[in-house]
Amino acid sequence: MTDPYAVGGHVPAALISAPGSGSGKSMITAALARLHRNAGRHVRVFKYGPDYLDPMVLERASGNPVYQLHPWMTGMAECRWRLAEAAREADLVLVEGSMGLFDGDPATAELSAVTGIPVVPVIDAAGMAQTFAAVALGLETYRNDVRLSGVIANRIGSPGHGRMLADALPERTPLLGAVPRNDALHVPDRHLGLVQAGEVADLGQRLDAAAEVLREAGLDALPASVELVAEPLPAPPRLVEGMRIAVARDAAFAFIYRANMELLAAMGAELVEFSPLDEQALPECDALWLPGGYPELHARQLADNLPMLLAIRAHHAEDKPILAECGGLMACMEALVDGDGQAHRMLGLLPGRAVMAGKLTGLGLQSLATPDGELRGHTFHHSRLETDLEPVARTVRNRTGTAGEAIYRQGSLTASYYHAYFPSAPAAAAALFRGTFFEETDHA
Repeated sequence: MTDPYAVGGHVPAALISAPGSGSGKSMITAALARLHRNAGRHVRVFKYGPDYLDPMVLERASGNPVYQLHPWMTGMAECRWRLAEAAREADLVLVEGSMGLFDGDPATAELSAVTGIPVVPVIDAAGMAQTFAAVALGLETYRNDVRLSGVIANRIGSPGHGRMLADALPERTPLLGAVPRNDALHVPDRHLGLVQAGEVADLGQRLDAAAEVLREAGLDALPASVELVAEPLPAPPRLVEGMRIAVARDAAFAFIYRANMELLAAMGAELVEFSPLDEQALPECDALWLPGGYPELHARQLADNLPMLLAIRAHHAEDKPILAECGGLMACMEALVDGDGQAHRMLGLLPGRAVMAGKLTGLGLQSLATPDGELRGHTFHHSRLETDLEPVARTVRNRTGTAGEAIYRQGSLTASYYHAYFPSAPAAAAALFRGTFFEETDHA
């Protein structure tokens, strides 16, 4: 380390990727984290890209906080800093990639190229023989600035199948392990991805069993050590000093970036969590955050909790700021039509209704231009809005530069399907909770 102000150090590290989605990399990463944690190691895991559900499982597997890394959304400086911070204390650093290794812009491969963390692809070997080696070779040679340290064969049919795959690989690309099909490496999913970690009653036992499967497959060795160093990030301005922000957090509202919460606290806010499902009173607060989640799965319970609906309506009537993202937006409509076609009364802060569409209706990285910088984030939803309300702004799709999600404003409420990553523009995030965001935008 040459920079006296840098933090970090050397630590065994690997970036777990795949040729594409569905290869099993999420549970392989979680099982690896659990395997090394059970061996007494301090394990830090990160998730590449905008994802809420995988990190929930990875936190349970590793026993430590999980943060998102993405060169565009979080910024490369933050990626480097978070990895370096982890290197100071961890015995192992793992990063779970997104989609295929070279999919997206920027792709998972970009993080490997910039940080030097070697890639370990998880290749679904079911129904595959020597072609397995061709896939591995293609991943290894596609970019000369991305290094593979070996590959993992997933869902093999027999020990003989594993030996066949190992024999087909070139010597420079070892088979690190051949993982058999096993129910322990499966976590149920639904339309937005894995079910939430708290919904799997035996998740701890499943992770322990999955770790044992990987140990028997020979995947208990630590990867090579990598130097991860970075300059510390500057402290954010204390723009919400003394504010009390109530954050909805339960089975219906759970899609929250850990970094968003930490930023608000670092900017001076007191955060108090509450459950719109189970509690009848809103905590005393200056502002309210209704994040994304699965309100459609709990619509009846939300509708039946009239005291909470009235409390949130009263907060809005008092002109106190509310930020509603995706699932929070759905809850703010007059009604929510669930996957069975049943309509449920919601908060009624916005005209119209949210309707489950039975298919993906919004996906991708997006940004919102503000006087305080570009607020970056993403969208991912399976519902649509039926409303006559005109948006006050729209996000911009990162890939095409075209108009993205609508931003709605009704009194003190700001609502959208768009999920914002607050550290990308701290002052803009603070303005949302101070209720001054659109005042500042109008006078920019």
